[in-house]
Amino acid sequence: MAAGGILPDSEIGFLAGNGNVASALPLADGQVQPASLDLRLGTRAYRVRASFLPGPARTVSEVLESGLVMHELDLSAGAVLETGCVYLVPLMETLDLPADISAAMNPKSSTGRIDVFTRVIADNASAFDQAPVGYSGPLYVEISPRTFSILARPGDRLVQARFRRGKRAITRELTVSVDLEGFDGRIGWRARRHAGLIDLAGIGGHDPLHFWEPVDTRDGRLVLDPGEFYILASREAVTIPLDEAAEMAPIAPEIGEFRAHYAGFFDPGFGVAEAGGTGGRAVLEVRGRDVPFILEHGQPAARLVYEPMTAPPDRPYGTIRSNYQAQKLKLAKYFSD
Repeated sequence: MAAGGILPDSEIGFLAGNGNVASALPLADGQVQPASLDLRLGTRAYRVRASFLPGPARTVSEVLESGLVMHELDLSAGAVLETGCVYLVPLMETLDLPADISAAMNPKSSTGRIDVFTRVIADNASAFDQAPVGYSGPLYVEISPRTFSILARPGDRLVQARFRRGKRAITRELTVSVDLEGFDGRIGWRARRHAGLIDLAGIGGHDPLHFWEPVDTRDGRLVLDPGEFYILASREAVTIPLDEAAEMAPIAPEIGEFRAHYAGFFDPGFGVAEAGGTGGRAVLEVRGRDVPFILEHGQPAARLVYEPMTAPPDRPYGTIRSNYQAQKLKLAKYFSD
């Protein structure tokens, strides 16, 4: 019997070669990650009136045909997805999963760090970001830019899929707290309202000061303003061994009036010394909720949930092109250093 757990890059490649993951275009360079697969935007986007789940008796296309679509955008030459709007984009990749394999989806790290809210929807789904064992059909991504409008094109990668054999088995959990003592006098970044457009193809091409204002150290505390978006870092260095994968779980509501971390997958090799990851922190994407809230240095902010891998990856995180290995207070890859 095959081992249960999260599938590594070699097994994801096998799924693609066997037709369990299919696309009109071959997989692109770097699309297969150590324990996940980047999913690519297709050629069309639908501006919809509201978010939705199709439920067990309907496909996503049937819901779209019911009057939910306001207008359609062609992404081929690039199209602007505006803040405050909800879009649905068919993904290039489709699934035909084996009977013992399920998939879970999440925003990529770079997506969460620009405050773009995403959720993947499958046909007949009663939950977001889930494809059950044996699922066969298309995938769609709901995109809602919260702070910055984005320029999107076919092939852009905002979300990723992680494949699991068998039931979820949690090996351990780690509470992550927030660092408010700072890095070279800075504890974080606060997003600027009414900033310019982020071009998803412009890696390293955006001036961070046009989009963010630095937050400096102030006695180990920070008052979160309701509805504002911050980039902070964990106090703890995070390590993901080669035989485990991890996910950052949302903050428990009883801990405080804020939410930390929209993008949740941590691949095996993150923070591992042999892969150049010594001292790497978890970057926390933090949004204040309904009332101003004082965040203290060392205050719990999120949980890392670890799961076993079915096997170590052939190319751990950090040995491939990795934007966030050994990170501390790191903005998304779209911004220059």
